[in-house]
Amino acid sequence: MAKKSKGNRIQVILECTEQRASGVPGTSRYMTYKNRKVTTERLELKKYNPNLKKVTLHKEIK
Repeated sequence: MAKKSKGNRIQVILECTEQRASGVPGTSRYMTYKNRKVTTERLELKKYNPNLKKVTLHKEIK
């Protein structure tokens, strides 16, 4: 079997900032991967939020 090494790609969780601020129940979260050597800061992507029914800004948590 192939040897598992500690790579540069890590799994991150993106959470909706608009929904958290508005107080609407539920959360919109997406899981994705990022290269920690290339992208050292936290990710911010525009993703669809099904609870608010629009595209909102999602920021990396943890």
